[in-house]
Amino acid sequence: MGDLFLVRHGETSWSRSGRHTGWTDVPLTGDGREEARRLVPLLRPHRIGAAFVSPLRRARETAELIGLADARVDADLCEWDYGGYEGVTTVEIQRTRPGWFLFTDGVAPGPPAHPGESPEQVGERADRMLDKVDAALAGTEGDAVLVAHGHFLRVLTARRLGLRPQDGAHFQLATGTLCRLGTEHGRPVVAVWNLRPPG
Repeated sequence: MGDLFLVRHGETSWSRSGRHTGWTDVPLTGDGREEARRLVPLLRPHRIGAAFVSPLRRARETAELIGLADARVDADLCEWDYGGYEGVTTVEIQRTRPGWFLFTDGVAPGPPAHPGESPEQVGERADRMLDKVDAALAGTEGDAVLVAHGHFLRVLTARRLGLRPQDGAHFQLATGTLCRLGTEHGRPVVAVWNLRPPG
């Protein structure tokens, strides 16, 4: 089975300002589109056997710009549901919850359609996604690509490595970057992390 490439979508106006962006369908900025285009040479040499993308516009646009317009849309790749913290920055949250940290403290309840997720719930989605990737790559020589969101991909990385969802906190991930999860002696490893080509 091949490697797993992770692509965080390019910059949006909300990611630039530090606002938690879960379900809000914010488009890429011009800089975000350029970040995505710069990833093309990094993926081109690889044989892609399966590609999946979050249904949110910023991820789908990134997938198209890197040449994966036919990627399979999967809701399990959506960003963390931030509940009542949607659109709010960490600095703003910490004014009323000093020391608040997403990966350990979770989110405030949100509206009925978006009540918020615990780290464990995000981890369950990540596990489902990893099962789908493994099924898609079974018996093939190709690699897989996931185009999604920062906090979700950090949790997914932790789960791929056999760690708790909360341990995604240790994998800082910038917009418009590429990561590769591979294996060494049959065990999952981080082969490349947070790679951004010079622009």
